[in-house]
Amino acid sequence: MRLELAWGRFRRALLRRFRPGYVRTMLTKRQGHCENCPHDIIDPRDLKFYRNVCGYWFRDEDDRFQWRGRLRLARAGLAELIFFSLLLMPLLVLFSTLAVVVHPLLWLPAGMFGRASWIFIISFFRDPERTIPADPQALVSPADGTVTHVDEVDEADFPGGRAFRVGIFLSVFNVHVNRVPRPGRVLALRYFPGRFEDARTIECATVNEQLWIDLGEGPANRLVRVKQIAGAIARRIVCWLRLGEEVRLGERLGMIKFGSRTEVFLPADAVEEVLVKPGDKVKGGSTVLLRVKEA
Repeated sequence: MRLELAWGRFRRALLRRFRPGYVRTMLTKRQGHCENCPHDIIDPRDLKFYRNVCGYWFRDEDDRFQWRGRLRLARAGLAELIFFSLLLMPLLVLFSTLAVVVHPLLWLPAGMFGRASWIFIISFFRDPERTIPADPQALVSPADGTVTHVDEVDEADFPGGRAFRVGIFLSVFNVHVNRVPRPGRVLALRYFPGRFEDARTIECATVNEQLWIDLGEGPANRLVRVKQIAGAIARRIVCWLRLGEEVRLGERLGMIKFGSRTEVFLPADAVEEVLVKPGDKVKGGSTVLLRVKEA
């Protein structure tokens, strides 16, 4: 993240120095208001880390970088992709040179390690399109992975202090983009610092670093909570939703980088039919975890 922020400062300095006309144009297209704004926002790229805490925004037609979404790669991971590509390139050049100068078998490390590592990074940050169910009562999976828990648990802010939970473990081989499980309005975003225990353990849900996203659905704002939980490898949680924002079923809400856990909660009496069990493989935005009663 520090590397990306440093690059952003450098990019903005270049724009102000060599493209002042572009800077002036984007400032006229910038929407919203951010009083005493601590963020330096020239164009939509600068909202990558601040969208959910900054009052500025840009219309879709003014976002010249929306084409990046068509790459089917998570925009929140593009910097890592570029960084690892640049890191692996000298290794590939080195082994390729040694294969020519010393022995042809030295192509093997270049091909096996370099190419395999690059393919893994590309795979991790993939962001495929998903078919969103049309069922108005569907609660879809907020993440790709394996279902670990389907149970009723103690959970603050829910009626009677109890909620129905579906927990999902994301391995490093799963898509790590998270999606909205039910349509509604963003009621709260809460970050909790913590440890980085293995995301497959029970205690990780209470001791690990995590972000809670509370959604209100229907006229009564029935609470649906998504928890993005960091794991032993994952060290960065990304969420770009804003307070008060209306979100659609299956919409992208953020991602957790390099192995993690995602849980979704709703009132226990809101569940009409459970459709998954522990051990099931699910896909974010398309797998229906359960059907809910009308809010």
